[in-house]
Amino acid sequence: MQYPKPVANLIDSYMKLPGIGEKTAVRLAFFTIDMDDEDVQEFASSLKAVKTQLQYCSICGNITDTNPCEICSNPHRNSEQILVVEQPKDIMAMENMHGYQGLYQVLGGVLSPVNGVGPDDLNIKHLLHRLKDNSQVKEVIVATNATPEGEATAMYLAKLIKPAQIKVTRLAHGLAVGADIEYADQMTLQRAVEGRQQI
Repeated sequence: MQYPKPVANLIDSYMKLPGIGEKTAVRLAFFTIDMDDEDVQEFASSLKAVKTQLQYCSICGNITDTNPCEICSNPHRNSEQILVVEQPKDIMAMENMHGYQGLYQVLGGVLSPVNGVGPDDLNIKHLLHRLKDNSQVKEVIVATNATPEGEATAMYLAKLIKPAQIKVTRLAHGLAVGADIEYADQMTLQRAVEGRQQI
């Protein structure tokens, strides 16, 4: 027996989410059917809002509903440090730690020749222009994930930034190899920031 078309379409939509297989998608679809109309409308509005009301900060590349974002426009942040992350979700993880008060730069990924991702596919040029235009920056903290691609990206950035006489550090390996920043607990992140090393 086939599902009615609206249910089948909803199942297909849920299966587009990462980590959602067919069984989970079916369960979510039938859960959605049983939801109150008001909750469904709110859910749909939330989905639409993240696509229509968000933009990328013109300074750091973080997702925001204002440009520049709250972090870049906050005069109390330490403008001498820029912490470089792979994705906006990594900024959220660092901010939840409440131990870092500097600025950020989102690369939009990592170098991965196997997947066809080179320097021009990331926000590396933007970072370099930002460093050139801002003489206040004394340290760039590279916080890419502890993966082979993350390590290669960190070394590439260090090679580009060091000639500008800016200190380049890397998060300490309190993060397990292969771990993503967004899933690390706050204590691990705190130790990683405090134990960063120059590269």
